[in-house]
Amino acid sequence: MVSIERMCALAGVSRAGYYRHWRASSPRQEETGLRDAVQRVALAHRAYGHRRIAAQLRREGWPVNKKRVLRVMRADNLLCLRKRAFVPATTDSRHGWRIHPHLARHLVPTAVNQLWVADITYVRLSEGFAYLAVVLDAFSRRVIGWALESHLRAELALTALAMALAGRTIVPGGLVHHSDRGVQYACGDYVARLAAAGIQPSMSRVGCPYDNAMAESFMKTLKHEEVDGRAYRDVVVARREIDRFIDEVYNRQRLHSALAYCSPAEFEAKLPPLGAAAQQPPAAVQATSCL
Repeated sequence: MVSIERMCALAGVSRAGYYRHWRASSPRQEETGLRDAVQRVALAHRAYGHRRIAAQLRREGWPVNKKRVLRVMRADNLLCLRKRAFVPATTDSRHGWRIHPHLARHLVPTAVNQLWVADITYVRLSEGFAYLAVVLDAFSRRVIGWALESHLRAELALTALAMALAGRTIVPGGLVHHSDRGVQYACGDYVARLAAAGIQPSMSRVGCPYDNAMAESFMKTLKHEEVDGRAYRDVVVARREIDRFIDEVYNRQRLHSALAYCSPAEFEAKLPPLGAAAQQPPAAVQATSCL
């Protein structure tokens, strides 16, 4: 390996001149490389903010912080998509079915299959709307069940629940299922399916949207990163594209700040094997009375 002194002697320049040139050119080359990397990640993940882009770049070996990434994004006008303002109603809580107590209020899961959260949202099509029901594991943020149909009947939520049950092994009595007070979740068929699996139903309080914040957060991510700006021709196309987003992007690629910037699948893969006892909710949660 040729030393710097030897290269300077061969080129006929002084060491001081070499270092002056290096200080003038190297930082510019590094900045150009970083801007290229930021643009590449921003285009691949079109709704990532500066924090997630910074986390992705650090995973790729770039020694950057979020402030530097934000500066580059502002300079290059890398803006995120805007949300749509119109939201058709998907929840009807004016029914005669029983409203179950809010068991999830103080439950902090310590393993998978301790707390599931469920919700329903709309998806805009070229002509009309479809409706998406999802079930997430609150510990890993992973979508474990979903269904997309052109109706809001209870079968929509039941199909999503069936997918979740088919893909998970649960301990009867060790799992809480939390949702809003919508008729799809309060009806007899849905509650009976939960009871058959040994799952405890839990429902949000009146006028408190934060009670189901985790499910709402996923819906916001779905709209922001997949649905908004798309023009699905029909339910079949929407189902195919949303399946791709959930399975390939959200569950396996998207970095979650709550999971130390891991994807849900990566986070679950790192979990140690747990016994059945680890799935039991805290005693205080099991004894929670109706509010």
